[in-house]
Formats: sequence, C-alpha cells, structure tokens
Amino acid sequence: MTRPPTVAQRRVIDAADPVTGRLRGTESQLTALVKRGLAFRHPRPPHDHFLTPEGHRVRQGITQAPEPDGPGKAPASTGVFAARVGGEEAAADAGPARRREVHSAWQGLVELRRMTNPGGDVDRPCGWERAHLVRAAALALEAAGHGPAGREGPGYRVRETPQPEAVAVHEPDGEALRACAATLEGAGWQVSEHREPRGGTRYLLASPRRA
Repeated sequence: MTRPPTVAQRRVIDAADPVTGRLRGTESQLTALVKRGLAFRHPRPPHDHFLTPEGHRVRQGITQAPEPDGPGKAPASTGVFAARVGGEEAAADAGPARRREVHSAWQGLVELRRMTNPGGDVDRPCGWERAHLVRAAALALEAAGHGPAGREGPGYRVRETPQPEAVAVHEPDGEALRACAATLEGAGWQVSEHREPRGGTRYLLASPRRA
C-alpha cells in the first residue's frame, strides 16, 4: 500500500474541476501527482494538468486498487483505484458500491479521452490508456459488466505481453471470450483471437486503435 497524498496534494485533488478533472497547483505539487499516477500533463499547450481515473477515485475517497505485477502475475495493491485485471482476492466483490466506483472511473476515462484526443474523440483510447494498457483494458471490461477471475475459477484475466501496445485477455468460456472481444472493440481497441501453442486455449490480443 502506497502512502496517501499529502495534505497539500489532497487539497489540489479536491479542488479539481468536477467535470474535466483540471487541476490547479504549484509545479512541484502537480509533478508529484503525475509521478504517482494521479494526474497527467496535457501534451498540447497550455499543458494543463488533469486527474487520471485513479486521481478521480482518490478524490472520491477510494483508497484500494490492484496493479499488475507483470505478465501472468496476480496484481498487488497500490493504494489508488484501478479496475480488476483478474486474479485478485477481491475479484468476487461485485456489489453495488463496486459497480458505482467502476462506472465513475469509466466516465472519468471517457472525459479524459474527450479532453486529450484530437477533436475530442471519445471512441478510441487516449494517451493515458496507451501508457496503462492492462488497467485500461480491464476497466473497459469491468465497466461493461464482465466478471474478473478470482484466484481460481472463471472470469477474465488481462495480462501484459511482449508485444508493444498489446495485452492478452484470457477467459476460459468461449462465449464470454467473444463477448470480451466485442466490448473491447466497442471501446476502441483492435482485437484478434489466437490459440496458445500448448493446449490450444483461445485468448485475445488487444491493442488501442489509433484511428
């Protein structure tokens, strides 16, 4: 668990624009939030800073999140919100509170697309998603109602791959796997289905669509 934001950082987060997530603060405060994954700097002038989906969750008082440790590994907690990538102990918790958190995070991500993609395009992933592929794909899946896998049992698992800008999505149920593909395609990802060399198990490769 990472330490919570400082009092000064928390004031900056709480004062963010409630719709766009635009931040105001000193350069050192904003830089510190960027380093912690709670904010990002817009690449175009005037280079304003905005909350990331994790920053929005911290703003709302959510303090628990999974973060993937690497290819095929179960995630560990980092102290801020993130969608469940599959394999977490808490994956079975899909109650109303969790659904509200995920819905809010997805709405924040859509707003992030609008603010940062050329022309305000919300139909394809933004720069934050390309920098956080596993979490971005998992958020799209969880927000659409797909169930993440627990330590054991059915459900999706999103993992890193050696390929640049690509994640692997595993789901033992063939119909559920195809539904995951449809969700990711609808969220602006390019998806293809493959078979593992050993065992022939089907899985998806998904990459953020650029145009």
